Amino acid sequence: MSAAPKLLIVVPAWNEDQSVGAVVRDVFRAAPGADCVVVDDGSSDRTAEIARAAGARVIALPFNLGVGGAMRAGFRYARDHAYDVVVQVDGDGQHDPRDVAVLLASLGDTDIVIGARFAGVGEYDARGPRRWAMRVLAGVVSGVARQPLTDVTSGFKAMGPRAIGLFAEEYPAEYLGDTVEALVIAARSGLRIRQVPIAMRPRQAGAPSHHVGKASLYLLRAGIAVMIALLRPRVRLREGTVAA
Repeated sequence: MSAAPKLLIVVPAWNEDQSVGAVVRDVFRAAPGADCVVVDDGSSDRTAEIARAAGARVIALPFNLGVGGAMRAGFRYARDHAYDVVVQVDGDGQHDPRDVAVLLASLGDTDIVIGARFAGVGEYDARGPRRWAMRVLAGVVSGVARQPLTDVTSGFKAMGPRAIGLFAEEYPAEYLGDTVEALVIAARSGLRIRQVPIAMRPRQAGAPSHHVGKASLYLLRAGIAVMIALLRPRVRLREGTVAA
């Protein structure tokens, strides 16, 4: 990869008009050489309008596909426009774009770098069954990836050319597929994965997608996501190409 890779920041956003403008502006301040695409995931508010006004390019999906479907659209855009690196930054403002440089500095010969919330930086925490599920998932994915990972449900990731080529075709759209299942697919395809510690910011607007009452359902869905990923046919990559 060149010393100055062509960088695309992809922001999946669903009804984030209260925060997406600030996120895009923060992206441009933190990574002035990057392009920013907001994937408007079927929003019913002014997400697309505000993202454009902040300077982002917008891919408007006709209906809500979830984060996985939105990110697959972003990966296809990156592949079709010859970007070297994609970084996912969520539209709710929890990911600090200043940490994009931390992810990029760790990419090197690695294909995917995860911004890990449970690696000794910041005060982010999850408790009860949801935290137990995260630990179990981290153990399973670490085994598949042959690399110790503590946070496999983080959406804050940097991905290089081989990951872009794979995910443009194979990125799963199911619940938790955009995190756990995607990492298992990548690891089984021979992609190299590592993590770096980052700190999360408070949400700038809206409500969290999980709460204590949904912890058991989260655990069940997480287990299903892992099973789906392990049962999928292995996608083999050829050096110098995308997916074989």
